[in-house]
Amino acid sequence: MSGWIILATALVYVSFLFAIASIGDKRGQQVSQTPRPLTYALSLAIYCTSWTFFGSVGLAAERGIEFLGIYIGPILVFLFGHRLLRRIVRLSKSERITSIADFLAARYGKSFAVASLATLIATFGTIPYIALQLKAIAGSVELLAAHFSAPGSPVAAGFGNVALISSALLALFAILFGTRHTDATEHQDGLVLAVAVESVIKLGAFLAIGATVTFFMADAPGNLLDGMRENAQIRAALENQTSIQSWIVITVLSGIAIIMLPRQFYIAVVENRSEKELDKASWLFPSYLVLINLFVLPIAFAGVMMVGDRTSADLYVLAIPLLNGNEVMALVALIGGLSAATAMVIVASVALSIMISNDMVIPLFLRRNVLPADGMKDDWSNRILHIRRASICLILAASFIYFQEMSGNVRLASIGLLSFAAIAQFAPAFLGGLFWRAANARGAIMGMAAGFAMWAFTLLLPTIMPPDQASLQDGLFGLGWLNPAMIFGTGNNAFNNGVIWSLAVNTFFFVFGSLSRMSTPRERIQAAIFVPRETGQLPSLRRFRTTITVNELKDTISR
Repeated sequence: MSGWIILATALVYVSFLFAIASIGDKRGQQVSQTPRPLTYALSLAIYCTSWTFFGSVGLAAERGIEFLGIYIGPILVFLFGHRLLRRIVRLSKSERITSIADFLAARYGKSFAVASLATLIATFGTIPYIALQLKAIAGSVELLAAHFSAPGSPVAAGFGNVALISSALLALFAILFGTRHTDATEHQDGLVLAVAVESVIKLGAFLAIGATVTFFMADAPGNLLDGMRENAQIRAALENQTSIQSWIVITVLSGIAIIMLPRQFYIAVVENRSEKELDKASWLFPSYLVLINLFVLPIAFAGVMMVGDRTSADLYVLAIPLLNGNEVMALVALIGGLSAATAMVIVASVALSIMISNDMVIPLFLRRNVLPADGMKDDWSNRILHIRRASICLILAASFIYFQEMSGNVRLASIGLLSFAAIAQFAPAFLGGLFWRAANARGAIMGMAAGFAMWAFTLLLPTIMPPDQASLQDGLFGLGWLNPAMIFGTGNNAFNNGVIWSLAVNTFFFVFGSLSRMSTPRERIQAAIFVPRETGQLPSLRRFRTTITVNELKDTISR
Protein backbone atom coordinates (compact mmCIF):
# COMPACT_ATOMS: atom_id res chain seq x y z
CA MET A 1 0.00 0.00 0.00
CA SER A 2 1.52 3.35 -1.04
CA GLY A 3 1.34 6.64 0.77
CA TRP A 4 -1.07 7.97 -1.83
CA ILE A 5 -3.66 5.48 -0.57
CA ILE A 6 -3.55 7.23 2.80
CA LEU A 7 -4.51 10.51 1.15
CA ALA A 8 -7.14 8.86 -1.02
CA THR A 9 -8.67 7.09 1.98
CA ALA A 10 -8.92 10.34 3.95
CA LEU A 11 -10.50 12.20 1.04
CA VAL A 12 -13.02 9.44 0.30
CA TYR A 13 -13.93 9.27 3.98
CA VAL A 14 -14.51 13.02 4.25
CA SER A 15 -16.58 12.99 1.04
CA PHE A 16 -18.68 10.23 2.56
CA LEU A 17 -19.28 12.37 5.65
CA PHE A 18 -20.38 15.32 3.53
CA ALA A 19 -22.87 13.07 1.75
CA ILE A 20 -24.25 11.87 5.09
CA ALA A 21 -24.52 15.45 6.38
CA SER A 22 -26.38 16.54 3.26
CA ILE A 23 -28.84 13.67 3.67
CA GLY A 24 -29.34 14.64 7.31
CA ASP A 25 -30.02 18.28 6.47
CA LYS A 26 -32.59 17.36 3.81
CA ARG A 27 -34.31 14.90 6.12
CA GLY A 28 -34.26 17.45 8.94
CA GLN A 29 -36.17 19.95 6.80
CA GLN A 30 -38.91 17.39 6.22
CA VAL A 31 -39.26 16.03 9.78
CA SER A 32 -37.63 18.70 11.92
CA GLN A 33 -39.26 17.76 15.22
CA THR A 34 -39.49 13.98 14.87
CA PRO A 35 -37.55 12.20 17.64
CA ARG A 36 -34.57 10.13 16.51
CA PRO A 37 -33.53 8.19 19.64
CA LEU A 38 -30.92 5.98 17.96
CA THR A 39 -29.19 8.84 16.16
CA TYR A 40 -29.24 10.94 19.33
CA ALA A 41 -27.79 8.18 21.52
CA LEU A 42 -25.04 7.39 19.02
CA SER A 43 -24.16 11.06 18.56
CA LEU A 44 -23.45 11.29 22.31
CA ALA A 45 -20.50 8.98 21.63
CA ILE A 46 -18.66 12.03 20.34
CA TYR A 47 -17.34 11.81 23.91
CA CYS A 48 -15.11 9.02 22.58
CA THR A 49 -12.38 10.91 20.73
CA SER A 50 -8.89 9.87 19.67
CA TRP A 51 -8.20 9.81 23.41
CA THR A 52 -10.46 6.75 23.53
CA PHE A 53 -9.35 5.22 20.24
CA PHE A 54 -5.60 5.64 20.77
CA GLY A 55 -4.99 7.12 24.22
CA SER A 56 -6.80 4.56 26.37
CA VAL A 57 -4.55 1.82 25.00
CA GLY A 58 -1.46 3.90 25.73
CA LEU A 59 -2.59 4.57 29.29
CA ALA A 60 -3.54 0.92 29.87
CA ALA A 61 -0.08 -0.21 28.73
CA GLU A 62 1.41 1.88 31.52
CA ARG A 63 -1.21 1.97 34.30
CA GLY A 64 -3.52 -0.98 33.77
CA ILE A 65 -7.20 -0.32 34.41
CA GLU A 66 -6.83 3.35 35.33
CA PHE A 67 -8.14 4.28 31.86
CA LEU A 68 -11.63 3.19 32.98
CA GLY A 69 -11.97 6.25 35.22
CA ILE A 70 -13.03 8.57 32.38
CA TYR A 71 -15.92 6.24 31.50
CA ILE A 72 -17.22 5.52 35.00
CA GLY A 73 -18.38 9.13 35.44
CA PRO A 74 -20.50 9.30 32.24
CA ILE A 75 -21.97 5.85 32.88
CA LEU A 76 -23.04 6.88 36.39
CA VAL A 77 -24.52 10.15 35.11
CA PHE A 78 -26.65 8.46 32.45
CA LEU A 79 -27.70 5.55 34.65
CA PHE A 80 -28.52 7.49 37.81
CA GLY A 81 -28.66 11.16 36.80
CA HIS A 82 -31.56 10.85 34.40
CA ARG A 83 -33.76 13.29 36.34
CA LEU A 84 -31.01 15.92 36.35
CA LEU A 85 -30.44 15.54 32.61
CA ARG A 86 -34.16 15.78 31.94
CA ARG A 87 -34.37 18.95 34.02
CA ILE A 88 -31.43 20.55 32.20
CA VAL A 89 -33.00 19.77 28.82
CA ARG A 90 -36.40 21.15 29.88
CA LEU A 91 -34.86 24.37 31.15
CA SER A 92 -32.83 24.77 27.99
CA LYS A 93 -35.87 24.33 25.75
CA SER A 94 -38.01 26.74 27.76
CA GLU A 95 -35.25 29.38 27.81
CA ARG A 96 -34.17 28.76 24.18
CA ILE A 97 -30.62 28.03 25.28
CA THR A 98 -28.02 27.24 22.62
CA SER A 99 -24.79 26.61 24.58
CA ILE A 100 -23.32 25.99 28.03
CA ALA A 101 -22.40 29.70 28.25
CA ASP A 102 -25.97 30.61 27.34
CA PHE A 103 -27.25 28.30 30.11
CA LEU A 104 -25.06 29.91 32.76
CA ALA A 105 -25.93 33.41 31.58
CA ALA A 106 -29.66 32.63 31.61
CA ARG A 107 -29.48 31.34 35.18
CA TYR A 108 -27.66 34.43 36.40
CA GLY A 109 -29.99 37.13 35.11
CA LYS A 110 -29.01 37.00 31.42
CA SER A 111 -25.58 38.26 32.44
CA PHE A 112 -23.27 39.21 29.57
CA ALA A 113 -20.25 39.01 31.88
CA VAL A 114 -21.09 35.44 32.92
CA ALA A 115 -21.60 34.39 29.30
CA SER A 116 -18.35 36.00 28.16
CA LEU A 117 -16.28 34.47 30.95
CA ALA A 118 -17.82 31.05 30.36
CA THR A 119 -17.02 31.34 26.65
CA LEU A 120 -13.39 32.23 27.38
CA ILE A 121 -13.01 29.31 29.79
CA ALA A 122 -14.63 26.92 27.32
CA THR A 123 -12.33 28.12 24.54
CA PHE A 124 -9.13 27.87 26.57
CA GLY A 125 -10.25 24.52 27.95
CA THR A 126 -11.06 23.10 24.52
CA ILE A 127 -7.88 24.20 22.74
CA PRO A 128 -5.72 21.52 24.43
CA TYR A 129 -8.41 18.93 23.60
CA ILE A 130 -8.31 19.86 19.91
CA ALA A 131 -4.50 19.78 20.10
CA LEU A 132 -4.89 16.22 21.38
CA GLN A 133 -6.73 15.30 18.18
CA LEU A 134 -4.03 16.96 16.08
CA LYS A 135 -1.38 14.99 17.94
CA ALA A 136 -3.24 11.72 17.33
CA ILE A 137 -3.84 12.45 13.63
CA ALA A 138 -0.26 13.59 13.08
CA GLY A 139 1.18 10.58 14.88
CA SER A 140 -0.94 8.04 13.03
CA VAL A 141 -0.46 9.55 9.56
CA GLU A 142 3.28 9.99 10.08
CA LEU A 143 3.57 6.36 11.22
CA LEU A 144 1.71 5.15 8.13
CA ALA A 145 3.66 7.44 5.80
CA ALA A 146 6.98 6.29 7.25
CA HIS A 147 5.95 2.65 6.90
CA PHE A 148 4.68 2.79 3.32
CA SER A 149 6.80 5.52 1.72
CA ALA A 150 10.52 5.51 1.12
CA PRO A 151 12.45 8.30 2.85
CA GLY A 152 12.68 11.36 0.64
CA SER A 153 9.78 10.33 -1.58
CA PRO A 154 7.23 13.01 -2.59
CA VAL A 155 4.55 11.43 -0.40
CA ALA A 156 6.79 11.22 2.67
CA ALA A 157 7.87 14.84 2.13
CA GLY A 158 4.24 15.90 1.78
CA PHE A 159 3.53 14.63 5.26
CA GLY A 160 6.28 16.82 6.71
CA ASN A 161 3.89 18.86 8.85
CA VAL A 162 0.79 16.76 9.23
CA ALA A 163 -0.55 18.78 12.16
CA LEU A 164 -0.52 22.03 10.18
CA ILE A 165 -2.21 20.41 7.18
CA SER A 166 -4.74 18.72 9.48
CA SER A 167 -5.53 22.01 11.22
CA ALA A 168 -6.26 23.73 7.92
CA LEU A 169 -8.39 20.86 6.61
CA LEU A 170 -10.32 20.47 9.87
CA ALA A 171 -11.05 24.20 9.91
CA LEU A 172 -12.37 23.89 6.36
CA PHE A 173 -14.47 20.85 7.25
CA ALA A 174 -15.90 22.55 10.36
CA ILE A 175 -16.84 25.63 8.32
CA LEU A 176 -18.47 23.54 5.60
CA PHE A 177 -20.26 21.26 8.08
CA GLY A 178 -21.39 23.72 10.71
CA THR A 179 -21.66 27.22 9.27
CA ARG A 180 -23.72 26.67 6.15
CA HIS A 181 -26.71 28.46 7.64
CA THR A 182 -27.94 30.17 10.80
CA ASP A 183 -30.85 28.87 12.81
CA ALA A 184 -32.51 30.39 15.88
CA THR A 185 -32.41 26.98 17.56
CA GLU A 186 -28.83 26.28 16.31
CA HIS A 187 -29.89 22.78 15.18
CA GLN A 188 -27.57 21.02 12.75
CA ASP A 189 -29.38 17.87 11.64
CA GLY A 190 -26.78 16.89 9.06
CA LEU A 191 -23.92 17.33 11.50
CA VAL A 192 -25.65 15.20 14.15
CA LEU A 193 -26.32 12.40 11.66
CA ALA A 194 -22.69 12.49 10.48
CA VAL A 195 -21.48 12.27 14.09
CA ALA A 196 -23.78 9.30 14.76
CA VAL A 197 -22.43 7.50 11.68
CA GLU A 198 -18.87 8.24 12.80
CA SER A 199 -19.69 6.73 16.20
CA VAL A 200 -20.67 3.48 14.48
CA ILE A 201 -17.52 3.55 12.34
CA LYS A 202 -15.09 4.08 15.21
CA LEU A 203 -16.80 1.43 17.36
CA GLY A 204 -16.77 -1.08 14.51
CA ALA A 205 -13.14 -0.29 13.71
CA PHE A 206 -11.97 -0.69 17.30
CA LEU A 207 -13.87 -3.95 17.81
CA ALA A 208 -12.52 -5.32 14.52
CA ILE A 209 -8.94 -4.45 15.46
CA GLY A 210 -9.40 -5.81 18.98
CA ALA A 211 -10.82 -9.12 17.76
CA THR A 212 -8.09 -9.46 15.11
CA VAL A 213 -5.30 -8.78 17.60
CA THR A 214 -6.76 -11.02 20.31
CA PHE A 215 -7.82 -14.04 18.25
CA PHE A 216 -5.51 -13.99 15.22
CA MET A 217 -2.35 -11.95 15.65
CA ALA A 218 -1.82 -13.29 19.16
CA ASP A 219 -2.89 -16.77 17.91
CA ALA A 220 -5.33 -17.18 20.79
CA PRO A 221 -6.35 -15.42 24.01
CA GLY A 222 -4.50 -18.14 25.92
CA ASN A 223 -1.20 -17.24 24.26
CA LEU A 224 -1.81 -13.59 25.07
CA LEU A 225 -2.40 -14.47 28.72
CA ASP A 226 0.80 -16.52 28.84
CA GLY A 227 2.77 -13.63 27.44
CA MET A 228 1.21 -11.26 29.95
CA ARG A 229 2.42 -13.41 32.85
CA GLU A 230 5.97 -13.44 31.51
CA ASN A 231 6.28 -9.75 30.59
CA ALA A 232 7.54 -7.54 33.42
CA GLN A 233 6.08 -4.33 31.95
CA ILE A 234 2.61 -5.85 31.71
CA ARG A 235 2.81 -7.18 35.26
CA ALA A 236 3.83 -3.71 36.45
CA ALA A 237 0.84 -2.18 34.65
CA LEU A 238 -1.58 -4.70 36.15
CA GLU A 239 -0.10 -4.22 39.62
CA ASN A 240 -0.24 -0.43 39.36
CA GLN A 241 -2.05 0.92 42.40
CA THR A 242 -4.10 3.94 41.39
CA SER A 243 -4.94 5.91 44.53
CA ILE A 244 -8.51 6.31 45.71
CA GLN A 245 -8.03 10.06 45.36
CA SER A 246 -7.13 9.67 41.67
CA TRP A 247 -10.15 7.43 41.01
CA ILE A 248 -12.45 9.98 42.64
CA VAL A 249 -10.90 12.95 40.82
CA ILE A 250 -11.03 11.31 37.38
CA THR A 251 -14.56 9.98 37.91
CA VAL A 252 -15.87 13.36 39.08
CA LEU A 253 -14.17 15.18 36.20
CA SER A 254 -15.57 12.79 33.60
CA GLY A 255 -19.05 13.02 35.14
CA ILE A 256 -18.89 16.81 34.85
CA ALA A 257 -17.44 16.67 31.35
CA ILE A 258 -20.22 14.52 29.91
CA ILE A 259 -22.65 17.39 30.61
CA MET A 260 -20.53 20.54 30.46
CA LEU A 261 -18.02 20.03 27.66
CA PRO A 262 -19.24 22.46 24.97
CA ARG A 263 -19.65 19.72 22.37
CA GLN A 264 -21.43 17.38 24.83
CA PHE A 265 -23.83 20.10 25.97
CA TYR A 266 -24.53 20.97 22.36
CA ILE A 267 -25.29 17.36 21.35
CA ALA A 268 -27.02 16.24 24.56
CA VAL A 269 -29.07 19.37 25.28
CA VAL A 270 -29.32 21.70 22.29
CA GLU A 271 -29.88 18.90 19.75
CA ASN A 272 -32.31 16.99 21.96
CA ARG A 273 -35.83 16.81 20.52
CA SER A 274 -37.76 14.80 23.06
CA GLU A 275 -37.46 12.97 26.35
CA LYS A 276 -37.77 9.69 24.43
CA GLU A 277 -34.28 10.36 23.14
CA LEU A 278 -32.96 10.68 26.68
CA ASP A 279 -34.74 7.47 27.70
CA LYS A 280 -32.96 5.43 25.02
CA ALA A 281 -29.64 7.16 25.61
CA SER A 282 -29.79 6.32 29.33
CA TRP A 283 -28.92 2.70 28.53
CA LEU A 284 -27.58 2.76 24.96
CA PHE A 285 -24.81 5.29 25.60
CA PRO A 286 -23.41 3.43 28.66
CA SER A 287 -23.56 0.22 26.60
CA TYR A 288 -21.54 1.92 23.87
CA LEU A 289 -18.89 2.96 26.39
CA VAL A 290 -18.62 -0.63 27.64
CA LEU A 291 -18.31 -2.04 24.11
CA ILE A 292 -15.63 0.36 22.93
CA ASN A 293 -13.46 -0.55 25.91
CA LEU A 294 -13.74 -4.34 25.60
CA PHE A 295 -10.41 -4.80 23.82
CA VAL A 296 -8.38 -1.97 25.34
CA LEU A 297 -6.35 -4.22 27.65
CA PRO A 298 -5.73 -7.00 25.08
CA ILE A 299 -4.52 -4.45 22.49
CA ALA A 300 -2.38 -2.65 25.07
CA PHE A 301 -0.67 -5.81 26.29
CA ALA A 302 -0.28 -7.21 22.78
CA GLY A 303 1.36 -3.91 21.86
CA VAL A 304 3.80 -4.16 24.75
CA MET A 305 4.82 -7.66 23.60
CA MET A 306 4.81 -7.11 19.82
CA VAL A 307 5.76 -3.44 19.43
CA GLY A 308 7.45 -2.44 22.66
CA ASP A 309 9.16 0.94 22.57
CA ARG A 310 9.50 1.11 18.78
CA THR A 311 6.66 3.62 18.78
CA SER A 312 4.51 5.44 21.31
CA ALA A 313 2.08 3.22 23.21
CA ASP A 314 -0.65 5.65 22.11
CA LEU A 315 -0.21 4.27 18.58
CA TYR A 316 -0.32 0.55 19.40
CA VAL A 317 -3.77 0.31 17.76
CA LEU A 318 -2.15 1.23 14.45
CA ALA A 319 1.33 -0.20 14.96
CA ILE A 320 0.28 -3.79 15.69
CA PRO A 321 -1.46 -4.37 12.31
CA LEU A 322 1.41 -2.62 10.50
CA LEU A 323 4.12 -4.75 12.06
CA ASN A 324 2.10 -7.89 11.39
CA GLY A 325 1.70 -7.01 7.72
CA ASN A 326 -2.08 -6.60 7.94
CA GLU A 327 -2.52 -3.51 5.79
CA VAL A 328 -6.30 -3.79 5.73
CA MET A 329 -6.51 -3.56 9.53
CA ALA A 330 -4.02 -0.69 9.48
CA LEU A 331 -6.33 1.18 7.12
CA VAL A 332 -9.30 0.34 9.37
CA ALA A 333 -7.36 1.77 12.32
CA LEU A 334 -6.65 4.96 10.36
CA ILE A 335 -10.33 5.39 9.47
CA GLY A 336 -11.41 4.71 13.05
CA GLY A 337 -8.91 7.23 14.38
CA LEU A 338 -10.01 9.83 11.84
CA SER A 339 -13.64 9.25 12.84
CA ALA A 340 -12.85 9.76 16.50
CA ALA A 341 -10.77 12.89 15.95
CA THR A 342 -12.66 14.71 13.19
CA ALA A 343 -16.05 14.38 14.88
CA MET A 344 -14.73 15.96 18.06
CA VAL A 345 -12.90 18.80 16.32
CA ILE A 346 -15.81 19.70 14.05
CA VAL A 347 -18.52 19.70 16.72
CA ALA A 348 -16.33 21.34 19.37
CA SER A 349 -15.27 24.15 17.03
CA VAL A 350 -18.85 24.66 15.81
CA ALA A 351 -20.15 24.75 19.41
CA LEU A 352 -17.45 27.23 20.41
CA SER A 353 -18.10 29.40 17.36
CA ILE A 354 -21.78 29.59 18.34
CA MET A 355 -20.78 30.64 21.86
CA ILE A 356 -18.30 33.24 20.62
CA SER A 357 -20.79 34.78 18.18
CA ASN A 358 -23.94 34.59 20.33
CA ASP A 359 -22.47 35.30 23.77
CA MET A 360 -19.54 37.63 23.07
CA VAL A 361 -19.24 39.28 19.66
CA ILE A 362 -22.89 39.93 18.73
CA PRO A 363 -23.76 41.45 22.16
CA LEU A 364 -20.71 43.71 21.85
CA PHE A 365 -21.77 44.73 18.35
CA LEU A 366 -25.27 45.51 19.58
CA ARG A 367 -23.94 47.64 22.42
CA ARG A 368 -21.80 49.63 20.00
CA ASN A 369 -24.41 49.69 17.21
CA VAL A 370 -22.07 47.92 14.79
CA LEU A 371 -24.93 45.86 13.36
CA PRO A 372 -27.75 47.62 11.51
CA ALA A 373 -30.51 48.82 13.81
CA ASP A 374 -33.29 47.50 11.58
CA GLY A 375 -31.93 43.94 12.04
CA MET A 376 -32.36 42.88 8.43
CA LYS A 377 -32.14 39.12 8.27
CA ASP A 378 -29.59 38.98 5.46
CA ASP A 379 -27.20 41.39 7.17
CA TRP A 380 -27.43 39.56 10.49
CA SER A 381 -27.08 36.10 8.99
CA ASN A 382 -24.05 36.98 6.89
CA ARG A 383 -22.23 38.69 9.72
CA ILE A 384 -22.97 35.87 12.14
CA LEU A 385 -21.67 33.29 9.68
CA HIS A 386 -18.52 35.34 9.04
CA ILE A 387 -17.89 35.65 12.77
CA ARG A 388 -18.31 31.91 13.27
CA ARG A 389 -16.04 31.02 10.37
CA ALA A 390 -13.35 33.37 11.65
CA SER A 391 -13.75 31.92 15.14
CA ILE A 392 -13.27 28.37 13.86
CA CYS A 393 -10.09 29.37 12.03
CA LEU A 394 -8.70 31.10 15.13
CA ILE A 395 -9.56 28.13 17.36
CA LEU A 396 -7.78 25.67 15.06
CA ALA A 397 -4.80 28.02 14.74
CA ALA A 398 -4.52 28.33 18.52
CA SER A 399 -4.80 24.54 18.87
CA PHE A 400 -1.97 24.07 16.39
CA ILE A 401 0.21 26.55 18.28
CA TYR A 402 -0.50 24.73 21.54
CA PHE A 403 0.34 21.42 19.84
CA GLN A 404 3.68 22.90 18.75
CA GLU A 405 4.49 24.27 22.20
CA MET A 406 3.53 21.33 24.39
CA SER A 407 6.08 18.70 25.38
CA GLY A 408 6.47 15.97 22.78
CA ASN A 409 6.27 13.12 25.28
CA VAL A 410 2.93 14.16 26.79
CA ARG A 411 0.39 11.34 26.62
CA LEU A 412 -2.99 11.82 24.97
CA ALA A 413 -4.73 10.99 28.25
CA SER A 414 -2.84 13.75 30.08
CA ILE A 415 -3.94 16.39 27.57
CA GLY A 416 -7.55 15.22 27.77
CA LEU A 417 -7.61 15.39 31.55
CA LEU A 418 -6.19 18.92 31.38
CA SER A 419 -9.22 20.00 29.35
CA PHE A 420 -11.61 18.15 31.66
CA ALA A 421 -10.18 20.09 34.61
CA ALA A 422 -10.74 23.40 32.81
CA ILE A 423 -14.36 22.61 31.95
CA ALA A 424 -14.93 21.49 35.55
CA GLN A 425 -14.65 25.16 36.55
CA PHE A 426 -18.26 25.51 35.35
CA ALA A 427 -19.48 22.97 37.91
CA PRO A 428 -19.94 25.14 41.04
CA ALA A 429 -21.88 27.84 39.14
CA PHE A 430 -23.78 25.32 37.00
CA LEU A 431 -24.82 22.90 39.74
CA GLY A 432 -25.08 25.58 42.41
CA GLY A 433 -27.39 27.53 40.13
CA LEU A 434 -29.71 24.53 39.85
CA PHE A 435 -30.06 23.98 43.60
CA TRP A 436 -29.30 27.30 45.39
CA ARG A 437 -31.60 30.27 44.79
CA ALA A 438 -29.29 32.78 46.46
CA ALA A 439 -26.53 32.16 43.91
CA ASN A 440 -26.00 35.23 41.75
CA ALA A 441 -23.87 36.55 38.90
CA ARG A 442 -21.21 38.05 41.14
CA GLY A 443 -20.60 34.68 42.77
CA ALA A 444 -20.54 32.88 39.42
CA ILE A 445 -18.03 35.36 37.95
CA MET A 446 -15.76 35.37 41.00
CA GLY A 447 -15.83 31.59 41.29
CA MET A 448 -15.17 30.82 37.63
CA ALA A 449 -12.45 33.48 37.35
CA ALA A 450 -10.61 32.31 40.47
CA GLY A 451 -10.90 28.63 39.57
CA PHE A 452 -9.76 29.23 36.00
CA ALA A 453 -6.74 31.22 37.19
CA MET A 454 -5.78 28.40 39.56
CA TRP A 455 -6.21 25.84 36.74
CA ALA A 456 -4.03 27.89 34.39
CA PHE A 457 -1.26 28.22 36.98
CA THR A 458 -1.21 24.67 38.35
CA LEU A 459 -2.11 22.62 35.27
CA LEU A 460 -1.82 24.59 32.01
CA LEU A 461 1.45 26.42 32.69
CA PRO A 462 3.56 23.26 33.24
CA THR A 463 2.51 21.90 29.82
CA ILE A 464 3.78 24.90 27.83
CA MET A 465 6.89 25.86 29.82
CA PRO A 466 10.25 24.06 29.67
CA PRO A 467 10.51 21.46 32.46
CA ASP A 468 13.72 23.09 33.76
CA GLN A 469 12.07 26.50 34.14
CA ALA A 470 12.94 27.97 37.55
CA SER A 471 9.32 28.76 38.44
CA LEU A 472 8.40 25.11 37.88
CA GLN A 473 11.32 23.85 39.94
CA ASP A 474 11.48 26.36 42.80
CA GLY A 475 8.07 28.01 42.65
CA LEU A 476 6.95 31.42 41.40
CA PHE A 477 9.34 34.20 42.62
CA GLY A 478 11.38 31.45 44.27
CA LEU A 479 8.58 30.73 46.74
CA GLY A 480 8.22 26.98 47.27
CA TRP A 481 4.56 27.22 48.22
CA LEU A 482 3.86 28.70 44.76
CA ASN A 483 5.22 25.66 42.95
CA PRO A 484 2.50 24.70 40.40
CA ALA A 485 3.01 20.99 41.07
CA MET A 486 2.58 21.38 44.83
CA ILE A 487 0.63 24.57 45.30
CA PHE A 488 0.62 25.75 48.93
CA GLY A 489 2.98 22.85 49.70
CA THR A 490 0.24 20.21 49.61
CA GLY A 491 -0.26 16.91 47.80
CA ASN A 492 2.07 14.55 45.97
CA ASN A 493 0.10 14.21 42.72
CA ALA A 494 0.39 17.37 40.63
CA PHE A 495 -2.78 16.77 38.61
CA ASN A 496 -4.99 15.87 41.57
CA ASN A 497 -3.56 18.80 43.48
CA GLY A 498 -4.40 21.25 40.69
CA VAL A 499 -7.93 19.92 40.26
CA ILE A 500 -8.77 19.91 43.97
CA TRP A 501 -7.36 23.38 44.65
CA SER A 502 -8.93 24.97 41.56
CA LEU A 503 -12.38 23.58 42.41
CA ALA A 504 -12.00 24.46 46.10
CA VAL A 505 -11.03 28.06 45.30
CA ASN A 506 -13.81 28.24 42.71
CA THR A 507 -16.44 27.02 45.17
CA PHE A 508 -15.25 29.34 47.94
CA PHE A 509 -15.44 32.46 45.77
CA PHE A 510 -18.74 31.33 44.25
CA VAL A 511 -20.32 31.14 47.71
CA PHE A 512 -18.54 34.23 49.02
CA GLY A 513 -19.45 36.32 45.98
CA SER A 514 -23.08 35.22 46.06
CA LEU A 515 -23.39 36.10 49.74
CA SER A 516 -21.61 39.45 49.33
CA ARG A 517 -24.66 41.11 47.75
CA MET A 518 -28.36 40.60 47.24
CA SER A 519 -29.54 39.16 43.96
CA THR A 520 -30.96 41.67 41.51
CA PRO A 521 -34.64 41.40 40.54
CA ARG A 522 -33.74 39.84 37.20
CA GLU A 523 -31.48 37.29 38.92
CA ARG A 524 -34.29 36.41 41.31
CA ILE A 525 -36.72 35.95 38.43
CA GLN A 526 -34.30 33.59 36.69
CA ALA A 527 -33.51 31.79 39.95
CA ALA A 528 -37.22 31.09 40.40
CA ILE A 529 -37.26 29.45 36.96
CA PHE A 530 -34.11 27.35 37.45
CA VAL A 531 -34.57 26.32 41.09
CA PRO A 532 -38.04 24.84 41.71
CA ARG A 533 -39.68 25.12 45.11
CA GLU A 534 -40.13 21.86 47.01
CA THR A 535 -43.79 22.67 47.64
CA GLY A 536 -44.71 22.83 43.96
CA GLN A 537 -45.36 25.39 41.29
CA LEU A 538 -48.35 27.29 42.77
CA PRO A 539 -46.90 27.78 46.29
CA SER A 540 -43.63 28.72 44.60
CA LEU A 541 -45.39 31.52 42.75
CA ARG A 542 -47.03 32.84 45.94
CA ARG A 543 -43.72 32.86 47.83
CA PHE A 544 -41.94 34.42 44.90
CA ARG A 545 -44.36 37.38 44.91
CA THR A 546 -43.37 38.26 48.46
CA THR A 547 -39.67 38.68 47.62
CA ILE A 548 -39.81 41.19 44.76
CA THR A 549 -41.60 44.52 44.85
CA VAL A 550 -43.73 45.96 42.05
CA ASN A 551 -41.28 48.83 41.61
CA GLU A 552 -38.40 46.38 41.16
CA LEU A 553 -40.34 44.52 38.48
CA LYS A 554 -41.14 47.79 36.70
CA ASP A 555 -37.49 48.79 36.85
CA THR A 556 -36.41 45.44 35.38
CA ILE A 557 -38.96 45.63 32.56
CA SER A 558 -37.99 49.20 31.72
CA ARG A 559 -34.36 48.15 31.32
